[in-house]
Amino acid sequence: MDAGIELSGVEFVVQGKTILHGVSLSLTARRVGIIGRNGSGKTTLLRLIAGLVAPTSGTLRVAGRDPARERQAMLAEIGILFQNPEHQIIFPTVEEELTFGLHQMGRADEAAARVQAMLAAEGRAHWAGAPVSALSQGQKQWLCLMAVLLMAPRRLLLDEPFAALDLPTQARLRRRLADLPQQIITISHDPEAVADCDRVIWIEAGTVAMEGAPEAVLPAFRAEMTRLGEADADTDLPR
Repeated sequence: MDAGIELSGVEFVVQGKTILHGVSLSLTARRVGIIGRNGSGKTTLLRLIAGLVAPTSGTLRVAGRDPARERQAMLAEIGILFQNPEHQIIFPTVEEELTFGLHQMGRADEAAARVQAMLAAEGRAHWAGAPVSALSQGQKQWLCLMAVLLMAPRRLLLDEPFAALDLPTQARLRRRLADLPQQIITISHDPEAVADCDRVIWIEAGTVAMEGAPEAVLPAFRAEMTRLGEADADTDLPR
């Protein structure tokens, strides 16, 4: 049985500054939204779940494993889609980019066939030999999604997935994500991006301010953001 994602007393400190403190969560819902202002700690939380960094203290487990220590095992557990595809793409052609993850997983012998099948299924067979530089921003985001899906992870972590996309591309990506069987955790500062989630977690100043159904959490979040917007909330310099 899948043990899900469990955090207990998680803290993360960088150069003496506490980014997250006392975060305890059990993430089992099929669609989870994590919302918060810029600098609230939500992207750090995503990086911890993905195993890209380790907690300073506390425990974090994905399917019973420590993601920071068992990175190879996490290839089958976690796939990440970043806000900016330029931070994710490393190869010059579409086909090379798509095969990379399968090579990492030791599936080089089936990589070419699986990539061709994926491109055909997505209606993008003609992309195979195309240079990544020829793709639009939205097409690059789709390329990154295909690369992640080829590795068939049990969970997807999405970091502001719609922020840099125009409205038609957002609509296409939303439809594609809605059809996926994986657990999806979406991180955003935009309430609309997580309105369809089963559960929403509001992160404020590195702690869990509120969690529950979107119809309970999002109105409270919007009200607080409105209050902050009406005040001179950005006059202090960061410490």
